[in-house]
Amino acid sequence: MDNTEIKWLVALLLAAAAGAAAWFFWDRTEPPPMVPAPVEQQAPVAEPAEPLHPVEPLEVTPGEGELVELPPLEESDTYFALALIDVFGPELETLLADEALIDKTVATVDNLTRARVAEKIRPVGRLSGNFIVSAAGDNGPFYLSPDNYDRYRPLVSMVTGADLDELAATYRRFYPLMQEAFAQLGYPDGYFNDRAVAVIDHLLATPEPEEPVRLVQPHVLYEFADPELEALSGGQKLLLRMGPDHAARIKEILTELRTRIAQPPR
Repeated sequence: MDNTEIKWLVALLLAAAAGAAAWFFWDRTEPPPMVPAPVEQQAPVAEPAEPLHPVEPLEVTPGEGELVELPPLEESDTYFALALIDVFGPELETLLADEALIDKTVATVDNLTRARVAEKIRPVGRLSGNFIVSAAGDNGPFYLSPDNYDRYRPLVSMVTGADLDELAATYRRFYPLMQEAFAQLGYPDGYFNDRAVAVIDHLLATPEPEEPVRLVQPHVLYEFADPELEALSGGQKLLLRMGPDHAARIKEILTELRTRIAQPPR
């Protein structure tokens, strides 16, 4: 038993002793005067908001048998990884995180509208190669190099080559675990699918600047010279770094995916 456990045990024993002493003393003195309990006004319980885009449960095609019960969230990595590899292909396997795959997927989606996405919560690893810029000289001006777009080609090809109906079915299949992870992320009354649709809309609103895109290097890292571009979210900047052609293809996929997971406005 370490010191922490001993401290907790001592505290527990002291609390128990104090409670026992209080009960012993109370039981052997005059009974307390009967004071009517005040009537508490019960505040009305607010009904949880209905989801804007409810997720329909995945139905089994006749003849295909029953769906296997989902594992607990903390035991879902293998199942979710296999499902993603089935959708995107075996090339994805080496890029996937080793643990907490659904948690990291949900956290990454939630963070795409923020300034940056922390690397430790990403469900996939870093791309190979370094960020590439073109420059007229050692001191600039600097531009986002078209050669940099090639770094994203394998990932974009993987995404655009996926069967979207199968992807949507996988999403619906694992949605209960995603909703659980979303609640644990700090949204106990929220709906992950509503958040996912909002993030898709946010990414679709990414501007399409004219080429070449100018950069500055105020410190070690490069930034967009245009303050409006630099103020974009991490997800929108990712689309810009992919290049206009790749970004357009990803937007097409996002638009198609949105039609599969979003319900019409009520």
